[in-house]
Amino acid sequence: MTTLNRPGTPGGHACGIDAAMEVIGGKWKVLILWALTEHPCRRFGELRRLVPGITEKVLASHLREMEADGIVDRVAYDEVPPRVEYCLTDDGARLNEALEPLAAWGRERPGPGGRTLRPPHGDPATGPEPAAAPSPAAQRTAGI
Repeated sequence: MTTLNRPGTPGGHACGIDAAMEVIGGKWKVLILWALTEHPCRRFGELRRLVPGITEKVLASHLREMEADGIVDRVAYDEVPPRVEYCLTDDGARLNEALEPLAAWGRERPGPGGRTLRPPHGDPATGPEPAAAPSPAAQRTAGI
């Protein structure tokens, strides 16, 4: 669903966050951005599988809106049967990079039961750092 500009503000936006939220507002657009970042240039059916719970109607609508906003490119190939792929534009990739700190905040925020989605250390793309091997002294002490 596209947000309408607010009347009485320059350019219809109160601030930069307001302008960004117009482009990514709603539950699904950020998840579509994530899917296209993790799996570049995907067909409609592949995107639908990558974003569980989204309906075909909502996905089609959001992809059209994101294309109109310059976030997603729709590439139609002249083949039989027809093939269409969706890819992030440079602007879409920049938007996703801007969302990474928000994603890190969400991963580190305690959820239900006080657990985080991942420990606060480690690379966000790969998860927590692997545990170091025990030292030889610790191995002798543990009887390993």
